[in-house]
Amino acid sequence: KPVELAIGKPVPAFSLPNTKGETVSLADFKGKTVVLEWLNHGCPFVKKHYETNNMQSYQDLFTQKGVVWLSIVSSAPGKQGHYATAEEAEADRTAKGSKATHVLLDPEGTVGRAYGARTTPHMYIVGAEGNLVYAGAIDDKPSTKNEDVVGAKNYVADALNEILAGKPVTTATTKAYGCSVKYASAPAMGADKK
Repeated sequence: KPVELAIGKPVPAFSLPNTKGETVSLADFKGKTVVLEWLNHGCPFVKKHYETNNMQSYQDLFTQKGVVWLSIVSSAPGKQGHYATAEEAEADRTAKGSKATHVLLDPEGTVGRAYGARTTPHMYIVGAEGNLVYAGAIDDKPSTKNEDVVGAKNYVADALNEILAGKPVTTATTKAYGCSVKYASAPAMGADKK
């Protein structure tokens, strides 16, 4: 059964290596608003947001306002989007112009499964108290067309603007869209056959 995290409840703690080989923990950012973005640069839905500089511009805008942005790659070895080394991931991060605070590597899919991440991009926002305040899609245009970025209602940006203004998040959950997260074969229980 897929994990369903509850809005207003604490999120799972985690530690993962970043593209520089450093260990990054969610606990490192206690007291800050944290965006989690599930990432696979081979996915056409992700490509739409990076080719148009949409994702990078929001990463830049909100990290400058004190938000932490963690892009997480849960693609398993041999699957689309997997990086064989941290150096390869860092080179791709630079090439794509990512402005995320960190790109984190989760090849076993442990963190992705703990959060119930099903698509790339699947977006989560963790509030300063460590509770989930948003989960779902980046915006309301579930397509791979670059032109659909213009005029889309960006749920993540709207939620972050509300949080930064000290307001409750109006739209806390939406249906995530994108490619399935390329997890390794499921554990013995057969929970995830994507």
